[in-house]
Amino acid sequence: QVQLVESGGGLVQPGGSLRLSCAASGSIFSIYAMGWYRQAPGKQRELVATITNGGSTNYGDSVKGRFTGSRDIAKNTVYLEMNSLKPEDTAVYYCNARVARYVGDRYDYWGQGTQVTVSS
Repeated sequence: QVQLVESGGGLVQPGGSLRLSCAASGSIFSIYAMGWYRQAPGKQRELVATITNGGSTNYGDSVKGRFTGSRDIAKNTVYLEMNSLKPEDTAVYYCNARVARYVGDRYDYWGQGTQVTVSS
C-alpha cells in the first residue's frame, strides 16, 4: 500500500500565502508524477498542479502565475507554494501521486485532503 500525508492547510487572508506539503510512503517502486487537485463545495475536483519526474509542470488556468509546484524526488515529496490567494481558492486540496508498486504497474493514489480557507 501507498500512503500520502498532506500538511500545511489553514486559514489565510486574501493576498496571503500558504505552503502545502505531501509525502508519499509505502510500497513504492517509482513515482511517475505528483501533484495537487482541489475541490470546492458544490464543484468538481479540478487540477491545481502536477509535476512529472522530468520536471514538467502543468497548472490549472485559475492558478497560473500565483501557485508554484515543486518536488523533492529523493524524499517522494511534493510542495505547493500558493501566493496572492483569493477567496475563490478556498477548497479542500488533495495530493495525488501516480505510482508504480512494481515494474509495469501504474496507479493513482490520493491524500486525505487539507482545507485551505481564504477569508478576511
